[in-house]
Order: sequence, then C-alpha cells, then structure tokens
Amino acid sequence: MRRLNQRSTSRSARGEDRLRECCGLFGIYGDAEAARHTYFGLYALQHRGQEAAGIASADSGLVRMHKGPGLVSHVFADPAALGRLTGAAAIGHNRYSTTGLSNPTNAQPILIEYKRGQLAAAHNGNLVNAAALRTGMEESGSIFQTTTDSEIVLHLVARSRQPSLADMVAESLEQVIGAYCFLFLSPTELIAVRDPYGWRPLCFGRLGEATVVASESCALDIVGADYVRSLEPGEMMTVDAAGIHSRMLRSAPRRAFCIFEFIYFSRPDSWIYGQKTDKIRRLFGRRLAKEAPARADIVIAVPDSANTAALGYAEASDIRFEIGLIRNHYVGRTFIAPYQHERDLDVRVKFNPVGGVLRGKRVVVVEDSIVRGTTLRKLIGMIRGAGAAEVHVRVSSPPVRCPCFYGIDMSTQDELIASAHTVEEVRDYIAADSLRYLSTEGMLSVVPNPGDLCTACFTGDYPTKVPPDFDKEQFDLSRKATR
Repeated sequence: MRRLNQRSTSRSARGEDRLRECCGLFGIYGDAEAARHTYFGLYALQHRGQEAAGIASADSGLVRMHKGPGLVSHVFADPAALGRLTGAAAIGHNRYSTTGLSNPTNAQPILIEYKRGQLAAAHNGNLVNAAALRTGMEESGSIFQTTTDSEIVLHLVARSRQPSLADMVAESLEQVIGAYCFLFLSPTELIAVRDPYGWRPLCFGRLGEATVVASESCALDIVGADYVRSLEPGEMMTVDAAGIHSRMLRSAPRRAFCIFEFIYFSRPDSWIYGQKTDKIRRLFGRRLAKEAPARADIVIAVPDSANTAALGYAEASDIRFEIGLIRNHYVGRTFIAPYQHERDLDVRVKFNPVGGVLRGKRVVVVEDSIVRGTTLRKLIGMIRGAGAAEVHVRVSSPPVRCPCFYGIDMSTQDELIASAHTVEEVRDYIAADSLRYLSTEGMLSVVPNPGDLCTACFTGDYPTKVPPDFDKEQFDLSRKATR
C-alpha cells in the first residue's frame, strides 16, 4: 500500500484522533438561582467542550462573570465564585476551540462595555468569513482582546445603530456566514439565536416560570426543566420582563443540520433536531449490520459514543454484545499532555481491554467514525494483545473525506485518513482483518428528512461558499495572539 502520510496538524500536535465540536451553551431567565442552574447545565454539556468554562449573570442592572480554563468542576471549584453570580438571569459556556487559540483569554462568555452598557455573549459554531471581517475592522481601528470569531460579532453589535438590542443583534448576524448559536445577556434581557441553516442544535424549555435554553435537552433534564422545542433555523428568541418574543432572521437556501450531532457529538439521551439521538444511532448500527455483516462471536463498541450503534449492530446481526473495552472517564488532555512523549500512553490510559471477554473470540469492533486512524490502530493492537482471534471493524458512518468549516475541528484534508486512501489501505494501516463503513445512502435512509442534513464531510457538498484559503486565514487569526 501507499505509505500513509500523517502530517503534523493542530489536532495531531495535541495527540487527538477524535472530531471535536465547538462548544456547549446554557442560559436561563426568570429564576432566582439562575447561576446555580447554569452551573449544573454546563455539567450536562461537558462533553461539548473541556478546554474552558464560564458563567455570566445579570442582577440589579449589572452583569457579573466568572470563567477560566478547564472543566466546569475546576473553574468553579471555589463555591464563592458561583455565589458572586447573583441574579435571575445567566448564560454559560463550555469551550472547545476551533477558531482561536486554546488559552484563558478565549474563554467565554465574553463581556463587553459599549454604548448601551454591558453585554455578555456565548457562541457555539464557526464563522467562515471571520478573518475577512476582522481584517476590515482592524484596518478601521478596532482592537480585539481575543482570537475568537465570537468577539467579531460583539464588535458588529457595538457598531450597530439599530434602536433595540434585538435589532442590533439581527443586523450584526446578517453580516456573518457560517454556523452559529449565540446567547446574549444584557442587564435586562436574554437573547438566543440559531443560524438560518441550523447547523448547531439549540432548544428551550420551561422551569416553572423561568425560560431555559441549551445546546441539548439533556441540560434541561438535569435542572428539571420541561423540554418545549428546538429553536427553528434562523430563529431569534428574546426573553425579558414582558415574556418571550420570537422573530426570524433572513432565510437560507436550505437547512443544513450537522449529521455528526447524531453520529457522535450529542449525548444519546438528548433530543436533537426533533429526534432522540439514541434511537438514530441504534438505527445506524442496524443498517450497518445489514450492509456489512461479519462472521464473529461477539460485538464490542469503542466507548462511549459508539455504544448505541454497537447495540444496534448486535441486535440486527444476532451476535452477542459484550463489554470488551473499559474506558477511564476520569482522564483528560491535561493529564496526558505532559507525558505525550511516551508512545501510546493516551490510549493505554483511556482504554483497557477485557481479556476474559476477548480471548479466542472473533470480534466485531463498532466505531462511530475514523479521523486519522491512529487511535483505532492502537486499540486493535491492544485487542489482539488480549487474545482476540480476529478483529473486524465496522464504522457507523461513511468515510470522512472532506474538511468541515462549520464548527468541527477538522479544517484540512491532511487530518483525514480516508481523504487520500482506499478502504483497503485504511484497513491495512489499522491492522484489522476487515473494515467496512456505513454507506452515505444507508445513513440517510434511517433519518427523517435527510435533505435537511449537512453531509459535506462525507460528500464535499458544502451548503455555503468557503474561502479557498480558509484554513490559512484561521491559522493567521490564531497566530495573532502570539505576536
């Protein structure tokens, strides 16, 4: 086979081999314990970002904020930090960087002082025209404190001459291209908005008289809120003392809900795009079993995101499901990073094979996706080392061949093993006895309204025009912080 060229990229430099989605959002208006509920909501959304966390609250005409690098439990380890965030309205953010360096400066929410007073904002997504907008602003005298595209929107809001905050936000978002869900918090109102294509999920619910918004419904569950519905693509919801007001931004040529919310990003207990994630993943696994059967004794998952698809595969193929890999849930990148020079430490610390389950067995390993293939290669080596007779890999999504520009940390083809190598070459690299993917047609056959989904990472059919030098622009945007 051709030698696989695993170039050094932003992800490989961090030792990662998973797709990463940008961020998690939580907001609440009309509750005396707004910050406390936001804290628990961020816990439920920790899977959407582990680099930084923060909460802003509004009370008596003042917005206060606490944020920092690390997990929610680390950022709010001191109970006094949460205690200072008084008021009946709050927004929170968990960050995973796709645009902007991973450093404390880029933690969100971002809080500004402008002509109308204070405004905090939290963002999930990625703006493909961020570099061009920022360059124009800098040339006209704007000064930026972060390297995130989120701050660009705050500059647009501050420049707007519209009469109300909602009008200012609407006018500002008319100028951006890409994926976004935003929460804005002023001393008197909370605004939640989803982009016209609907790339990122955002829902709202009710907690007594309070209104709650979140990236996923699992965050509503943890605070005891009742799920109402998803925000529509292009919908902007304003919540203030007079109640809830909804309006629509400009329309988009089509809907483009990110398919990876079903495949990997969202928690299986969340409602996403009006569907239960667990149900869709199980259907992916059942369809995969139909398309790619295997002669095997057991089915195992790469935990945790592939668990439900593996159950579906086992059910449809009538092969016993077993727990063959144990995942350590208490390890993050901060533990691994200082020891990254020790080869394979990341995989050995995170996963351990169950020898009594695997020994002598023909094993089907179900994975949700393959990015670089390095982690799966190491896992297969561990499974064989535990005594497995055969290892057959089945992937519950198609080959990821094209970069994403809408909020997934995957903006270059160099990061994607399937972009330049055949299925057989990938199989050889990961050292599996066989490798099969779910087909794009099969994947779309089990989801409602498949035309509403963005599958550009599989097909290259992008819903918007993307600047040809997009990745270079984002690199230059991040590099500014080091000058």
